[in-house]
Formats: sequence, structure tokens, C-alpha cells
Amino acid sequence: MLIVRGLVVKAVAGRDKSKFFVVIDLNKEYVNICDGKRRPVSKTKRKNIKHLSFTKVVLDEDSLKTNKKIRSILRSFSEKN
Repeated sequence: MLIVRGLVVKAVAGRDKSKFFVVIDLNKEYVNICDGKRRPVSKTKRKNIKHLSFTKVVLDEDSLKTNKKIRSILRSFSEKN
């Protein structure tokens, strides 16, 4: 799967297990993720790619600017699961 900025992912390991996040920045092995609440855009979490499950949803750049927009979008993913 191609990992891009704005991709919605689910953590499968670690303290944040089974929570949804958005990819903010990416590296070869790691990505920086945020959820808009516990992990805001200004203080992202570095996570290993192998500890993530990928969805097919990619958010546009305007949605990644504020924590409030990210929270509202990810809330719909949490309610489905």
C-alpha cells in the first residue's frame, strides 16, 4: 500500500491500539500520526509502519490544518468500529 500524507490508519500495536489516526509526515520506516485530541497536529506521534493498518481513505490538505477537523472526521471511523 502506498502511504501518503492524509491517509487514515489504525494502530494495531502499542498504547494507541485500535485507535484511528491521520498520517501527517512520513519517512522510510516511520510515520508521524495525529488524532487531533491526544496527539494534536503540533505534537505528533512517531509510529513504526508495521504497527499500523491502512484504510483506503485519504483526507485532503484542508482537513489536515486543524485538530477540530481531524477529530470530527476520525469520530466517524471510531463509531463504525
